[in-house]
Amino acid sequence: MSGNPTDAQVGAPANGPAVSRAEFDALFASVRTWGRWAAADRGAWNRVTAEHARGATAAVRDGTVVPLGRPWDTRPGPDNAKPALHYMSDLGDVQAPEPSVHKDFIGADYHGKSVTHLDALSHVAYRGRLYDGHAAAESVGAAGARFGAVAALGPLVTRGVLVDLPAALGVEWLEPGRAVHARELLAAEEALGVTVGDGDAVLLRTGALRRRRELGPWNPDEASAGWHVRAVPLLAERAVALLGADGDSDVRPSPVEGLHSPVHTLAVTAMGVPLLDNLDLEPLAVACAAAGRYAFLLVVAPLNVPGGTGSPVNPVAVL
Repeated sequence: MSGNPTDAQVGAPANGPAVSRAEFDALFASVRTWGRWAAADRGAWNRVTAEHARGATAAVRDGTVVPLGRPWDTRPGPDNAKPALHYMSDLGDVQAPEPSVHKDFIGADYHGKSVTHLDALSHVAYRGRLYDGHAAAESVGAAGARFGAVAALGPLVTRGVLVDLPAALGVEWLEPGRAVHARELLAAEEALGVTVGDGDAVLLRTGALRRRRELGPWNPDEASAGWHVRAVPLLAERAVALLGADGDSDVRPSPVEGLHSPVHTLAVTAMGVPLLDNLDLEPLAVACAAAGRYAFLLVVAPLNVPGGTGSPVNPVAVL
């Protein structure tokens, strides 16, 4: 794993160590699960059986429900280059027949840094291939995805695990550009009293939203805390079904030369693990700390969009 001393060299970049494309390709091959499941467009969600869902209910003790989606963000900013849309389409002006009604429109180019969303397996291709080896050019077109669409995933009910790294480290947040390594996941498990297991959804809190609320927004395309690629093999060994974060799981700047989203590539394209991006994990962190436990029932229900490469979502954790 990534716990070797070179990961902690004094003076090393916070997002390091650097990884060459050849090293990355070896990582990709080592975690790849192509050919494992007949329902390939569900990828790692095949791990979550009815038994997993039943078992996840054991994490519910007091019934506390915590939504994890961010507010619909219509304001432009350094972290919201393509603001979501919301406007009224009917103000109830027609007086007869009763009742009058009010209607509104929402829309979003949601694969960004502000809308909480799920990445389906059609979202990320590497070297021209989607998950399970499907040619991207043949699988995704103007009408949407013919393989790996979000509609193939359907809802997910499984055990969620909050990896609250600031809490484990005793800090308020991780600074943008800070990589999270496998050794830190192991230490966080010990500190928080939880162990990531088969079929789990792993949610990484870096404290990004707390930092944003206290210090203001920045451009997360240029700097964000997230997993280092060398941490991914441990997540693969644990057979996770879903990764999520209060960013988009990738540390930025990327430590891999010529590749801007290497964790996306390893998770979605190699492992078939969908991603939850831009979660609001602050209320969940408070709830988990108060309860003294960091595992919970997680429900993720994407919109049923045929051909969609993902979906806006508002996941729910139940403690």
